[in-house]
Amino acid sequence: MLISDTYIAPQTKPRARDLGIPFEGEPATFNAITDVKGVEVGYSTLIDPHNNICTGITAILPRGKCKTPSPVWAGQYDLNGNGEMTGTHWINEAGYFLGPVCITNTHSVGMVHHATTKWMLDTYDAHFKHGHAWAMPVVAETYDGFMNDITKQVVGEEHVLHALDNAQSGAIEEGNVGGGTGMQTYEFKGGSGTASRVVNIPDNEFVVGVFVQSNFGLRHELNVAGVPVGQYMNDNRPIVAAMNHDARDTGSIVVTIATDAPLLPLQLQSLAKRAAIGLGRTGTSGGHYSGDIFLAFSTANDNGMPFSCGKAGSPVQTIQHLNEHYLDEIYSATVQAVEEAILNAMIAAQSTPSVKPKGLMFDAIDHHTLITLLKKHHRVSA
Repeated sequence: MLISDTYIAPQTKPRARDLGIPFEGEPATFNAITDVKGVEVGYSTLIDPHNNICTGITAILPRGKCKTPSPVWAGQYDLNGNGEMTGTHWINEAGYFLGPVCITNTHSVGMVHHATTKWMLDTYDAHFKHGHAWAMPVVAETYDGFMNDITKQVVGEEHVLHALDNAQSGAIEEGNVGGGTGMQTYEFKGGSGTASRVVNIPDNEFVVGVFVQSNFGLRHELNVAGVPVGQYMNDNRPIVAAMNHDARDTGSIVVTIATDAPLLPLQLQSLAKRAAIGLGRTGTSGGHYSGDIFLAFSTANDNGMPFSCGKAGSPVQTIQHLNEHYLDEIYSATVQAVEEAILNAMIAAQSTPSVKPKGLMFDAIDHHTLITLLKKHHRVSA
């Protein structure tokens, strides 16, 4: 079995902008979630064609590998709940979480949660040893059973720790990497994708970064830059074939939104909801069997734990938060970045054969055909 290295490297695959697909908004330096200062991403990619293994883990560290435990304010939203994201009860109760966000396949949530808890115990050693602290990492999933024998449960503790320990800032590889290795999007090969936006508000500049594990949609729904390209790119529809022409949206998408804008938990919950609009721009109606689960967090207000190592913090704490009058700018940036991240995942992906049933192929979307259609509809210059 091939276990990848970090897969954090300058992007060598084309991205949606490289093809000339038009997008609104201004991306930050890497056009990635890692444009939000402090955020790091790591991957473990597990590939063994002889044993039908095509899966992995993505780790997102909101505050990097800082040894001092400090939560991030957060909000969470389910467009459709046919999926899992652990830790959300506490997010909805307290408005924050501590530790990484990890994304994997449906049958690996337990192992990833176990291993991520171990990583937190080691990273925040004093916090857990000298007080009654508890670890509740955020672990989410999407289903990769078309391209991976998900019943084998091959993801192990060492793979999770590899992703966490090797997380870095900078440019992020996309497509068939990490948790997105065996995922599809609109019956094309999908996977991991990212994008970012710069948000200018009077006397302030903020960044919104998005990461998606994209695994949803049926071909006829696909919309790119306002053009219903899925209706023209009808060759080879593997989910239709696999489900005997009774195709349903059986995938999922996990969207993680990061920002350095100081937002309160309710503001972050509202921000998480806007991911649904970014999905809608790509055409989906949100299928009943798809788990569309969104998380937003802010790295601002780094105030440490309210109670740690047996000691409470200051009884009264002061935090900053954005005037709600300016939330629209943050919302727009998020919608734009979610749409672009999904398309980046598809553009970077590589064709992958199915394992159940055998004999099908999840093709990478053909760049030439896509751009030809966009030119025909005057969305890309001829």
